[in-house]
Amino acid sequence: MPKCSGSITIAVMPKDVQTGAVDLSGEKIHWKPSGGLSYGSYLNLEQLLSAQKPLSECPDEMLFIVIHQVTELWMKLTLHELTGVLRQIQSDELNPAFKMLARVARIQGQLILSWDVLSTMTPLDFMSFRDQLLQSSGFQSYQYRTLEFMLGNKNKELIEVHREEPEIYARLKKTLEAPSIYDETVRVLARRGFDIPKDRVERDWSEPYEPHADVEAAWLEVYRDVETHWDLYELAEKLVDLEHKFQQWRFAHMKTVERIIGHKRGTGGTSGVSYLQKALGLQFFPELWSVRTAI
Repeated sequence: MPKCSGSITIAVMPKDVQTGAVDLSGEKIHWKPSGGLSYGSYLNLEQLLSAQKPLSECPDEMLFIVIHQVTELWMKLTLHELTGVLRQIQSDELNPAFKMLARVARIQGQLILSWDVLSTMTPLDFMSFRDQLLQSSGFQSYQYRTLEFMLGNKNKELIEVHREEPEIYARLKKTLEAPSIYDETVRVLARRGFDIPKDRVERDWSEPYEPHADVEAAWLEVYRDVETHWDLYELAEKLVDLEHKFQQWRFAHMKTVERIIGHKRGTGGTSGVSYLQKALGLQFFPELWSVRTAI
């Protein structure tokens, strides 16, 4: 160790540290990737990064576009994971679904945080290009509608906005008329021997789910004997977490809209903030919430 003699000892740092450069001399870098596949081509980056096409000269429009495009990508991954969850529940193999639901929860965290980024846009920023949007709106997101149908918020009217898009309309109609994740979960309860009404096991899946006291009683039994029904208990808590975060996303959406446009009508024709406030009252898994009062 240097002695304290009153003089200053200056440590000489390696040249690459001084310059901020990393020494690559010992690395086997593939400067020209063989096989025709590179990072950019694998991710199709040229197409992805050229998909942002602002309609105005306002710099904040880029933020608006990127946030919504990233949201659609996260929703695509969410739908991919939830399709797997649905498949596992249908086959009574619940354990693999838990990892998928945990991943969805992390994705939802990213979606919630995205509103923090968008909220840096001021009302004047948004109004400088809002007219360019005409009647386009997030209300028309078919991925979001698919997500709500998969979770159980069934409303036949909502697919009409896609009537002029036959392929999308057909896909949405198929999801609307199929059992939701919660419908399939209730069917698992029936297969496990719980006293579930027949009209909750087979019904018109395009209609909204109506809560039933017998379904709540089944969940109460699960919660009171966790060791016997561990996988059902775990599934219940994962679904509650999913809906909890979905409501947080809705709330953040509503407050961001209020912050930026106040109580103006939405570009898609909705009443804006008041419409979003009404959506906060919707529930996907009603008995999983009501059972908490009975526990």
